[in-house]
Amino acid sequence: MLFKRLRKGVLARLIVGAVAMVFAIALQPLVHPSLATPPPSPPDAPRFLLPPPSLPLQNERTRDIVFKLTNAFSFSEGVAAVWIGTRWGYIDKTGKIAIQPVFNDAYEFSDGLAIVKIGSKYGAIDKTGKTIIQPQFDRAYRFSEGLAAVQIGNKWGYIDKTGNLVIQPQFDEAYHFSQGLAVVEIGNQWGYIDKTGNIAIQPQFDFASYFSEGLAPVRIGDKSGYIDKTGNLVIPAQYNLAFPFSEGLAVVEIGDKYGYIDKSGNIAIQPQFGEVGSFSEGLAVVPSTNGKGYMDKTGKIAIEPQFTFAFPFSEGLAVVEMGFQWGYIDKTGNLVINLR
Repeated sequence: MLFKRLRKGVLARLIVGAVAMVFAIALQPLVHPSLATPPPSPPDAPRFLLPPPSLPLQNERTRDIVFKLTNAFSFSEGVAAVWIGTRWGYIDKTGKIAIQPVFNDAYEFSDGLAIVKIGSKYGAIDKTGKTIIQPQFDRAYRFSEGLAAVQIGNKWGYIDKTGNLVIQPQFDEAYHFSQGLAVVEIGNQWGYIDKTGNIAIQPQFDFASYFSEGLAPVRIGDKSGYIDKTGNLVIPAQYNLAFPFSEGLAVVEIGDKYGYIDKSGNIAIQPQFGEVGSFSEGLAVVPSTNGKGYMDKTGKIAIEPQFTFAFPFSEGLAVVEMGFQWGYIDKTGNLVINLR
């Protein structure tokens, strides 16, 4: 996530989390020679600092960096992007290679296409690995609701699934569409556009994230709250940090602890965690002194804490790291794909 104006304590935790992750990846080649050539650093340092690895991710930029450090993405549309040898490719749920590792960068599939980087430019492929949109963009994010944000020069616009520009490059930053709106940055302020490119909610926020379940977290000064799709603030800006809703709950920071609120702004799970994940497929990442595990919505531990890093479930599997080894677990906690 992240907002431009973070308190010093939050900033320190973010840096520690990011450094710990980088350190863990750096040690992997000592244990597994096959990982001796790590993925390249994602292009462009994020303007919003990295969150601790278990926290939800507010936008594609921070999400890219966190996931690229794991050597693997979550499953989407039956396949997952993974780092194999010296390039990115895709595996299926049996762990077999579905698309050969030939890409310098790769995203998960969405809307039947995946954004990939070949050489120095970004384009898109289909599930057979065939190039559908020729590499031509300086940056690009995943398709959502039929459109993908692309960067040409220093401005962002949107293309359709044929690669045609449907919203001309004009934004300082742009992210994916969700519930008909996309968050964009214009002159250091964040607002929302519709799919015609018209301003739907005027740029007025210090930061903003995507809509989910009818609400979106926004930053006003040094506090965060939630707006509806008309731009009205429906949950006051009172949290140190706030993340998108998922399965009826949203992670917020109150004091120096994270908990969950419901869509009325009521506390659903008391702030008690140093970091915690959004619920996905009924489970959320939760830390303990033994590592990271998963809890259900009652707060009961569903998968015992044992992982150095853990990410949300998607299509029944989750990316985890334990003992400098990455892989995918199922919802019983069993390792079903071992990435060596």
